[in-house]
Amino acid sequence: MTCCGSGLPLPHQTIGRPDANSGAGARELTTFQIPAMHCANCMNKLESGMLALDGVQHARANLSVRQLEVIHSGGGAAPGTLGDAISGLGFDWHFLDDEDAPDDVLAEQGRSLLLCLAIAGFASANIMLLSVSVWSGASAETAKLFGLLSGLIAVPAIFFAGRPFFSSAMRALSARQVNMDVPISLAVLLSLFMSLYEAMIGGGETFFDAGVMLLFFLLIGRYLDHMMRQRAASGVASLAKLMPRAVLRVEVGGDTVSVPLESVAPGERLRLHSGERFPVDAIILSGASTVDRSIVTGETGEIPVREGQTLEAGTVNLSGILEIEAISDARTSFISEVMEMMKAAETSKGRYRRIADRMAAIYAPAVHLLALVTLLAWLVFGADFKDALVAAIAVLIITCPCALGLAVPVTHVVAANRLFAAGIMMRDGSALERLSEVETVFFDKTGTLTDEALRLKTEVALGEKASAALHTLAQQSLHPVARTVATALTEQATAELVNFTEVPGMGVEALWNDKRVRFGRTEWVSELSSTAFAPEAPSTAFAIEGGEDLALDFASDLKPGTRAAVKELLSQGLDATILSGDRESQVATVARSLGIANWRSRLTPRAKIETIEEAAKSAKALMVGDGLNDAPALAAAHASMAPADAIDVSRASADFVFTRPSLEAVPFALRLSRAAGRVVRQNFGIAIVYNCIAVPLAMAGYVTPLIAALAMSLSSIVVVANSMRLAGFGRRQTRGDFAANPSSDAKPVPT
Repeated sequence: MTCCGSGLPLPHQTIGRPDANSGAGARELTTFQIPAMHCANCMNKLESGMLALDGVQHARANLSVRQLEVIHSGGGAAPGTLGDAISGLGFDWHFLDDEDAPDDVLAEQGRSLLLCLAIAGFASANIMLLSVSVWSGASAETAKLFGLLSGLIAVPAIFFAGRPFFSSAMRALSARQVNMDVPISLAVLLSLFMSLYEAMIGGGETFFDAGVMLLFFLLIGRYLDHMMRQRAASGVASLAKLMPRAVLRVEVGGDTVSVPLESVAPGERLRLHSGERFPVDAIILSGASTVDRSIVTGETGEIPVREGQTLEAGTVNLSGILEIEAISDARTSFISEVMEMMKAAETSKGRYRRIADRMAAIYAPAVHLLALVTLLAWLVFGADFKDALVAAIAVLIITCPCALGLAVPVTHVVAANRLFAAGIMMRDGSALERLSEVETVFFDKTGTLTDEALRLKTEVALGEKASAALHTLAQQSLHPVARTVATALTEQATAELVNFTEVPGMGVEALWNDKRVRFGRTEWVSELSSTAFAPEAPSTAFAIEGGEDLALDFASDLKPGTRAAVKELLSQGLDATILSGDRESQVATVARSLGIANWRSRLTPRAKIETIEEAAKSAKALMVGDGLNDAPALAAAHASMAPADAIDVSRASADFVFTRPSLEAVPFALRLSRAAGRVVRQNFGIAIVYNCIAVPLAMAGYVTPLIAALAMSLSSIVVVANSMRLAGFGRRQTRGDFAANPSSDAKPVPT
């Protein structure tokens, strides 16, 4: 879902096709920019309000970039109707267009807040100078004059600098809603009008300095909070800026024409000059060059490429001119997939987030009730109205739920960006919570613990026609074993096979000259074999029904960082188990080399699921795998991870996808998830302790409105700053986040 090559969501995009049977319209996604989205309560209000509309299937609010994505039926709610509903909830909105990237919107909001802050600060300084004369013992006439002058400065300053709060509060009230800006606006205006009244009648102390400084401190808190969240939200925006807005498409006659990125379709020829990024996933048709794949692997350096190689969107062409063929469009490219996962990670609702939402939802009625109780209690106990009102104003200000509302979403945003910097994409925040609860880890072997670059150890002692059949059959699968055989038989001719079928966890089958041929697991292939394979025969075989057969043996190296990763997981007290479809001797050898005591061999996909489900009765499991036969196990586990080169269905089933070759991504993600959990609990503690101390003090009259504003702002800043500590998590490691010693892990093991 991209817009003009920027990688940003389109404001209005069809994401599905009509159902011919049901007659239902296509699903459409509409993205709104919501400048006044400030807290978890705003997010909850927007999401629940949208989901209450007919035709809306999904609504997702993103606090970090202040966007609302709504998926709705094409024949149902129109984008304009959705916008009217957002207005009815008390929020301004506009569509996200080409010139209105999220980071640009956030930057404009920051400039506006900074201007308001400057006005409030300037007014505060001048009113303070006038107040000094009054405090130093000026005459009654001079004090009254200076009070009126303070009012002349304060009134325009408050109404200008208070716009971020007043406009948000007015929109909420006009929609019969209450948000966090309503009590803040009420407190500021009450202090202003009370001061004007005192200044005009000359009856006593004015609060112009307190009112303006109150706004000054509130704006400081909001501006710092805005800057921290803008920094936290930079991950998606930085990815969006990488992609070009236009590309060169090669026409039939060889001429090139510049076209918008979103118009590129799979199969089209594109021309790429040096210094340009691959706009979509593509295969090189002609030319030779060097590229930088650091956005995919996290490791910088020039890599030579040639015709026939496939590269991901975002890869930089460093030298030479390449002609490429698109194999994806902008909405389905690698970069788009990464951005969607990051946005989902920022906005998903885990257990902690749901707790925070429920607590923030009761804020508005509770704070007004507390302020009213404070006012009445002071009056009942004999205080004058002025003192009672000052105490109520302090309660209105100090009981802000910002700290509580930001406790979880900011942590998830920062954690998602830190994981991305380490080459790990997280699909949702709830997965981060689930990963922190993991007690045991299950690994697939081939392609996960051991390198996919297998070596065929067996001589292919088959006839020419049988070898051609094996070559053709191996080409039909993406499994590492099949790719190894296909590569080894590159010089071999192909055979005419039909009715290809790939059976997950078993292998590939086809018909050749009206005979079945199979390539895959030995016990499955042996059903066609004319000879019985030995119990300890290699786990892979090929057979022609009633004809030739052959058992195939392979060897491979452990993946980089595998030993270090497993050692760290075991040192953390986690149990580790290998689940593999290979024969017993192969799995045992890998397990021994890694120090893993538990392993199981010759498992089918169903057996892997049953093993995980059995383990789940006593411990929460993490599954790490990459193959088609691992997809069900990935979906069944409490949390799951897959490498970026895994097949599509495995990546789609996994909660985390890591792009770097080292398996050290697994313990790193585990450590970060636990650190994020600690930060969330700390944030909850800060918010709860703050309210438990601050509210009683304000109700008792020990906190002035000015101190209340400072305390409220500081509570939000402390929570955001505490979350931002995750941005530097693990930075002390050596070169790169997962610097592995290839020589220590590159020992060959049987596969």
